[in-house]
Amino acid sequence: MGTKLLLCDCAGSQPLNSDKIGSACETECSKVFTALCTRELEAAAAELQQGDTIIACGQEQEVFQALAEELNVDAPGFVDLRDRAGWSEEGADAAPKMAALAAEALLPQPVTPSVDVYSEGTCLIIGPGDVAFALAEKLAVTLAVTVLVTDEAAPFTRAFDVVRGRIKSLDGALGGFTMRLDAFQQLEPGGRGAFMWTDARDRAQSGCDIVLDLTGDTPLVHAPAKREGYLRADPKDPLSVERLAFEAAQLVGAFEKPLYVRMEETLCAHSRAEQVACTNCLDICPTGAIKPAGEHVEIDPMICAGCGECAAVCPSTAITYEDPPISALLSRMHILARTYRRAGGAAPRLLVHNAHGAEMIRMAARFGRGLPADVIPLELSVISGFGHAEMLAALTHGFARVDVLLSPTTERDALDRELALAQAIAGANALGLLDEADPDALSDVLYAQDVPQPLADPVLPLGNRRQIARLAAQALNPKAEAPLALPENAPYGAIAVNTDACTLCLSCVSLCPSGALIDNPDKPQLNFQQDACLQCGLCKGICPEDAIALVPQLDLSDAALSQQVLNEEEPFACVECGALFGVKSTVERIMEKLAGTHPMFASSDKARMIQMCDNCRVNAQFKQEDNPFQSNPKPRVVTTEDYFSKRKDH
Repeated sequence: MGTKLLLCDCAGSQPLNSDKIGSACETECSKVFTALCTRELEAAAAELQQGDTIIACGQEQEVFQALAEELNVDAPGFVDLRDRAGWSEEGADAAPKMAALAAEALLPQPVTPSVDVYSEGTCLIIGPGDVAFALAEKLAVTLAVTVLVTDEAAPFTRAFDVVRGRIKSLDGALGGFTMRLDAFQQLEPGGRGAFMWTDARDRAQSGCDIVLDLTGDTPLVHAPAKREGYLRADPKDPLSVERLAFEAAQLVGAFEKPLYVRMEETLCAHSRAEQVACTNCLDICPTGAIKPAGEHVEIDPMICAGCGECAAVCPSTAITYEDPPISALLSRMHILARTYRRAGGAAPRLLVHNAHGAEMIRMAARFGRGLPADVIPLELSVISGFGHAEMLAALTHGFARVDVLLSPTTERDALDRELALAQAIAGANALGLLDEADPDALSDVLYAQDVPQPLADPVLPLGNRRQIARLAAQALNPKAEAPLALPENAPYGAIAVNTDACTLCLSCVSLCPSGALIDNPDKPQLNFQQDACLQCGLCKGICPEDAIALVPQLDLSDAALSQQVLNEEEPFACVECGALFGVKSTVERIMEKLAGTHPMFASSDKARMIQMCDNCRVNAQFKQEDNPFQSNPKPRVVTTEDYFSKRKDH
């Protein structure tokens, strides 16, 4: 038996077409209830006891979860059809959207990998004594508290430890903070009168599980609101300090930390041979969780807050987001668009939002116009990692337009950059960011939008983010003959080589992290495969002749998938053996500059060695009288006859 969808029109406040919803979702629907959470609760109990169910109500989840617990059955799933579709000016036409939302709720979702974090309750309070000591006394009952006092105050109790010092660095997160301190002093517990302090010393190290910052100064970590276990409060605000005490007391025990991103070091284009190339993730990470680690970067999963910006801007797909993975997100968008069309809809729009956006939608539905019937909301935990590949994929699934609804806490750097890239590929009218804080204003904007025509034949792009973006771009630009011009810092493009300046030294080939630049072992030749180019700039930075320039573009033709010759020359033939080596123009240029003028090549015989291959040059050097490898003659081997001859002589 499959999953059953329980429908309720919420006291007759919304129209529901159970037949259309059920047939489009290919699932069984119940009859349309009117008060499933109150008068018809017994009917809900009977349905829950039948097996796997999803209740079309987002408001009364606690009621139904408590009912399932009382019945000792599995908790049901939930999908909010009322606030997102039924309560709307166009609610009578919302059946296709309801079917799409119900089908999405039926889609199984992968579990995000996670790791356990343990906090034993060791707590460091940093701040002035008058505030820090009072807070420490409250927390010392439940936590192991140490106060790092920032003024001259000294305690009158030993219920908690007190130290002085200056924090040089603070790293880590809940359950694993580490710090370095200078001018570190501890209390001397003995003696009469006020406590004394030990002599100050530098480079002290310590660790704790929780940090409470009461300094009121610049935060000690990046993005303090996103750093788990790091709590701040204004020392002049007693209410915020009290709230801090409550929050800190909850941070003891075992916690599940999601592993938001996955790193594939071999794909990273951060650097090669100590030459730095791509720094996109380092520049954009708000928490400082990403650091260089040789030729690649490393991500501290304990510090990572899961914004997903690094995955959005990573040109090589070395960083991939796992909450959810892009494959699961594509499946959700695909099922939404497909079910909407199967239920009779024509041109759906996609509204991507987070929990803040979900609350705005609920308020717009209850007190305003609600969402238009063709706007399908897609809720994500975070939206800052919704990049150009996801935007383009949504359009190829059949959405006429894609909008991302921002919230006050959304990190915008990656979104702004990715939107510009996606618009360069798909057009400005099909994509946008909505920065509206008022639910009514949000509704007005959506109702007033000009809706472009969706893709006539939707496609399902698969693969990694680069492959998805390319397939989507081809579907959206079927008649493109020339490469699409892209904004600066785009992860796709070509390189332009000044053949007059290029000496074919092939330094760029040896360092290219993606293999886009390729040499030819049989002749002096520089080849390029545009589809593999990350536009990381390593080739441009390493070129000794400054002969390379980056050209951000997206070539959708098959030519981008094959090798193209950027520069080639004739090889030089060794004057001794005829073997081909080097570049003819380079050898001739060296001959012109060095032969007869440089002391090492003053004679014609020495200058001739410039025109020899490696093997012949070595042989010629050994035969010279002033051979640089020459040593004293090898002594003759002493034999038995030599010994007998000496004895005869004596």
